[in-house]
Amino acid sequence: MATEAFAPAKVNLTLHVTGQRADGYHLLDSLVVFADVGDRITAVAGDRLSLAVTGPMAEGIPVNDSNLVLRAARMLRGDDEGPGATITLDKHLPVASGIGGGSSDAAAALRALSRLWGRPLPPEAETAKLGADVPVCLAARPRRMSGVGEVLVDVPPLPSAWLVLANPRVAVPTPAVFAALTDKEGAPMPAELPRWADAADLAAFLGGMRNDLEPPARSIAPVIGEVADALSAQHGCLIARMSGSGATVFGLFADPSDAAEAARRLRAAHPDWWVEDAGLYAPS
Repeated sequence: MATEAFAPAKVNLTLHVTGQRADGYHLLDSLVVFADVGDRITAVAGDRLSLAVTGPMAEGIPVNDSNLVLRAARMLRGDDEGPGATITLDKHLPVASGIGGGSSDAAAALRALSRLWGRPLPPEAETAKLGADVPVCLAARPRRMSGVGEVLVDVPPLPSAWLVLANPRVAVPTPAVFAALTDKEGAPMPAELPRWADAADLAAFLGGMRNDLEPPARSIAPVIGEVADALSAQHGCLIARMSGSGATVFGLFADPSDAAEAARRLRAAHPDWWVEDAGLYAPS
């Protein structure tokens, strides 16, 4: 028996850093969506837990317990005497790119193994032990994420919109970005989020919001600014902003053909970049 689960790219449309706890963890306020591009987890029943990594982004991905996929499996299993599984991660998202690849992989592993083993999923907040982005990735639907990632609230329905994701294949370590952040007491988003009439309305709202990690990330990897400028210049791009701690930049589009053409042009102009156009992911 085998089970599969999709691990969609997580996109922070906004990311406000609103404080820092005494233990060093940062408080966030973020509007999170998911794109219909990502990785895939396959799990087959076995005598022990093992992990293999395939796909175009497989190089350098560990297959030991430093990988969140195996840590998620052990969390769900609960002890060393439980069932086993042969897990395959088909890796398509770039690593350390601000689109939650590892966290989404862990969440997908929990979903696949839950079905394989007939065990309930852990509560979202409990999965924060694996990483701050894992709770929001578990259901993989648009949410407002706050606290250190464990406070999740549903958001008004999103309008039809498409994304272009572009990454210059430069890994930006999240700890270094937070260390370079000078203002850690930013204002949150409005208490009540509006109902967006269309993609242009959503873009106008986003234009008044922030990703507080973008300036420090650009100071570490100035190429992020080049990516943002290139996306902004594409026909139909309503807004371009870095996601997460970078270095992936998203462009928001109202028309899927504009998004597809923008991605084609960016790939042609920058063959060394990772570029994908995508719709907004809706879990079945």
